[in-house]
Amino acid sequence: MDAPRLDISKPGFSMRSQEVADARAKSWFAYTPYGIAALRYDAVKELVMSPSLRQGSYKWPDHNDTHGVWAQWWKRIMLNKEGEDHTRLRRLGQPAFAPKLVKSLLPSFQALADELISKFEARGECEFMADFAEPYATRVICQLVGLSDENWREFADLAVEMGYALGVNYKRDEARVDAAATKLINYAKALVEERRAAPRDDFVGNLIAASGVGGQLSEQELYDMIVLTIFGGVDTTRNQIGLAMSSFLEHPDQWALLGQNPDLGRAAVEEVMRTRPTTTWVTREAAEDFEYRGLRIEKGTTVHLFSAAASTDPEHFEDGFDITKTRKPHFGFGGGKHHCIGSPIARGDMTEALKLLSQRLLNPRLNGAAEWLPDSGNTGPLSLPIAFDKAL
Repeated sequence: MDAPRLDISKPGFSMRSQEVADARAKSWFAYTPYGIAALRYDAVKELVMSPSLRQGSYKWPDHNDTHGVWAQWWKRIMLNKEGEDHTRLRRLGQPAFAPKLVKSLLPSFQALADELISKFEARGECEFMADFAEPYATRVICQLVGLSDENWREFADLAVEMGYALGVNYKRDEARVDAAATKLINYAKALVEERRAAPRDDFVGNLIAASGVGGQLSEQELYDMIVLTIFGGVDTTRNQIGLAMSSFLEHPDQWALLGQNPDLGRAAVEEVMRTRPTTTWVTREAAEDFEYRGLRIEKGTTVHLFSAAASTDPEHFEDGFDITKTRKPHFGFGGGKHHCIGSPIARGDMTEALKLLSQRLLNPRLNGAAEWLPDSGNTGPLSLPIAFDKAL
C-alpha cells in the first residue's frame, strides 16, 4: 500500500517536523525502518485499544541490536508483559498509585515545590531543570518508594543515563545505559534488604509482602518493579515538567492566566501533554495477521503509535496552545491496558508544581541556550536556563 516513509532512526529526526506533518496530511500511516507508524488521531485511538496488537516496545533492544543489562530488564518489566503476567504485576503495583494515595501526598508535593522555588526565587533566574524539575521529580519518587532524598542527585543522573536507551542512539549509548541500570538494580536490592530488616506499610513494603513464600511476585520482579518506578517516575516527570516550562515560555499569556487561575493547573498539565508529550510514541506489535483501513498487517509487525502527531492532528484539534479549552483525550500516558500505571502520581505532582510556579515566577523567559534530548522517543530539556520577575 502506498504511504510516506519516515526514517525515525536518523539523527536529528523530529516528531514535530514538517516532514511528519506532511506525512500525516497524506496518509494515516507511514513506513519506518522498524515497521509502520500511525499518525492520525482516529487511527491511534483505535489501534491503541486493538486486541490484534500487543505491547511492542519489548522489541526495542532487538531493533537496536542491544543485549545488555538494560535490555534484559526492559524485556522483564510489567510494561512489556502480556496476559496473566501483565495483569498480575499491574494488580500488585496499582495500590501504590491509587487516587487516595495521591491526595494524601499533595501537601508534600506543595511543600517540596515551595522549598525548591525559595532557593532561587530571590535571584530572579535559575537553571530550571537542575534547580527545579530534576530535584522535584526525583524527590517525589524518593518519597514514594521510601528512599532517602539525600542522594536525589545521583538518582536523577541515573535516570538521565537510563533514558538514553529510549532514544534513537541507544546502540551508541548502550554502555552508559547499562552502567546506570546496574546501579539502580543494586539500589533496589539494598532497599529491599533494608526494608525487610525494618518493615514498613508502604509501596515497597507491600511489594515485599507479595514476594514472600507463596507470594505472587518473584525476587527479580520485585527489584524490577522498584527500578521501573524510580526510572519511570523520575525520567518522564522531570522531562514533562521541563517541556511544560518550555511550552509556557512560548505562550506567556497562558502562563499569566494560570498564575491568576491556579484551578487551571490540571488543565495545564493536559494541554502540555497533548502538545509536547515527553513520550512521543508508544509501540505495539501485531499479535496476529489482520487488516486495518485496507492495510494488511502481518503478525510480528511493529506498529508505532505517534502520540505527539495524533494529539495535534488538525482534523481533531485547533492549532495553538490554550489551557482553557476542552480537548479530546491525549495519548501522553499511552492507552488501553498498558496505560501508564503511575499517571495519577504524575498528574498530581505536575499540577501542584505548575500551580505554584506560575504564581511565583512571573514573566519567565529564556536566559541562555537550552540543551535537548533528541526530539523523538522520550524527549525533554537537558538544561533550560530562565529568568523571571519575582511576585510582589
